[in-house]
Amino acid sequence: MNTKKTIQILAGLLAALSLAACAANPEETVGESLYSDAPGNAVTSDTLYVQKVENLPEDFILGMDASCVPALEAGGVRYYDHDGNHKNVYEILSDNGINYIRVRVWNDPFDANGNGYGGGNCDIENAVTIGKAATAFGMKLLVDFHYSDFWADPGKQRAPKAWQGMDIDQKSEALYQYTKESLQKLVDAGVDVGMVQIGNETNGALCGETSSALGGWKKIMQLISAGSKAVREVCPQALVAVHFANPEKADSYVSYGKNLAYYQVDYDVFASSYYPFWHGTLENLSQVLSNIATTYNKKVMVAETSYAYTAADSDFHGNTIGEGGGIVKDYPFTIQGQANLVRDVIDTVANKTTNGIGVFYWEGTWIAAGGKSYEENAALWERHGSGWAASYAADYDPDDAGKWYGGCAVDNQAFFDPQGKALESLKVFSLVRTGNAIENKPDAIEDTNLILDLKGEILLPETVNAVMLDNSKEEIPVQWHDVDAEAMKNGGVAKYTVKGTAGGMEAVCYVSMVNYNYLQNWSFEEGETGWTATALKSFDELYVEDKVTDSVTGTKHYHFWGAAANAVEFTLEQDVADLRPGKYDYSISIMGGDGGETEIYAYVKINGQIVARGDTTITVYNQWHTAAIQGVEYAEGDTLTVGLYVRCDGANAWGKIDDAMLNAAEE
Repeated sequence: MNTKKTIQILAGLLAALSLAACAANPEETVGESLYSDAPGNAVTSDTLYVQKVENLPEDFILGMDASCVPALEAGGVRYYDHDGNHKNVYEILSDNGINYIRVRVWNDPFDANGNGYGGGNCDIENAVTIGKAATAFGMKLLVDFHYSDFWADPGKQRAPKAWQGMDIDQKSEALYQYTKESLQKLVDAGVDVGMVQIGNETNGALCGETSSALGGWKKIMQLISAGSKAVREVCPQALVAVHFANPEKADSYVSYGKNLAYYQVDYDVFASSYYPFWHGTLENLSQVLSNIATTYNKKVMVAETSYAYTAADSDFHGNTIGEGGGIVKDYPFTIQGQANLVRDVIDTVANKTTNGIGVFYWEGTWIAAGGKSYEENAALWERHGSGWAASYAADYDPDDAGKWYGGCAVDNQAFFDPQGKALESLKVFSLVRTGNAIENKPDAIEDTNLILDLKGEILLPETVNAVMLDNSKEEIPVQWHDVDAEAMKNGGVAKYTVKGTAGGMEAVCYVSMVNYNYLQNWSFEEGETGWTATALKSFDELYVEDKVTDSVTGTKHYHFWGAAANAVEFTLEQDVADLRPGKYDYSISIMGGDGGETEIYAYVKINGQIVARGDTTITVYNQWHTAAIQGVEYAEGDTLTVGLYVRCDGANAWGKIDDAMLNAAEE
């Protein structure tokens, strides 16, 4: 057993056998053995390329959320190390460099008959089980209180059943007492609690309180302060963390920091989720977190990140991310791509972010329970809560979990294969400290995205980028298969997937066929170029956002949001030059929600006067509506302007605007 591992084991035993701020005498530790079967060796890999993260502090947090493990193991899941040896999963994590375990805690994730809601049925007893195992293998515990009976995230922050109907003072007292009692259970079990998170992704809401309501932020901060007070009393050595999501919305993070300071919330760590397929660039992440760290002298970290090692599904329940061009794919869906993402997030927080203290990977142990059929898996999801939600969750969350309950949507982002064997990418948490240089070779082919004119020639590229093991790119020849150019030209406006071969690997080209568009920067891929946005009232956000999941074409779109009621009103315009005389059709697409009473329409101006308009609306997320105007007459010498007018009187009105089209009208 190497020296470092020996120290880890001894530290775990000492923590389990001594009285400390958050550790007392433990009960019998879960798992098969406290020790490895044989003396360990330094982590190495013959197939994984890892560039060393320089200046990585010894105490830098390399964490893993592993909240579902007990539910999975109850359903038959077993975990194996890289050599195929059956071991306690927390031992495997520790052996591979993980030094912190994160566990979510729900107040009462069960219906009146004791049936679990799913998602691991993560009550405090589940946390105690996990915490004891983590402590035994020398890892600290981050306790992630959701203050809800089920999932809490930016879209859902329901109060627990027992707290519903309470006023803010009653709820604060209940939260304080619940936090104290829960932490005391962990202390009594000998768990080494290193950090406590007060709320999960609390973007303007917590425990049923919302920032848009009267006194909203004050109430939210009162709840956070109540939780912090409990932590200071029970676990005075533990760090207190707050947690938010969507760092791509930089102004929102500025607002969160200001509110925490204004209401004098006692906390140590400002934590952010960072999922690269949703949350923008690493450069932006480091900027928004560094701003918080320097402005308020706080520690910062990434509380959640993850990436797919494959696009395949293993449990007959669809995955959150996959192939199809629907997300930002900065890394290939390979074992190496997964490792590269983790390495780069660690490097960003450690070396490019002020006061960065760590990174947690989200649910890297959540693989499929069962596997042979949907029916077999569904029974396990219902019985043990090993899926994201059981049907019983309808008792608490009827509109979401009650309708879409099922299995795991992140099994393709785990660090274990469907049979429970550790993937080579898990070694990245150890190898970032030493580096692991092997022959650099192609790992996958980067996807190609084209936008082609229906009236033009269809030419696919002759070369594509090979993504190397170190995530660099090299151009190599490609051979496309079964390209039916005539069908693509005659199929109207549509999207096609063309496959090919490059360097012995599959290449994919996503082709969008469009009519020739006379507008500049029509899908906002060049930011605000060509467009003029005019806010007619004062509201919170109006800018070009880079988020492929919220775009029709490309990765960018115009975004708006206003917290206050009756605040959103603006126009978005472009002057069009170099048109030939004739008739033109104009359209622009929008989606959004919480608009209340709205007035939204596309318009065309000739010489400064509106000559035509097309009405539309916003409804709910991902339901795009297109405002269309046909047959506008343009004469030589005229000045033509296209635009969109938006007015919403609802609180928290928001929307996304994309695909502005000005095409020659059909004769």
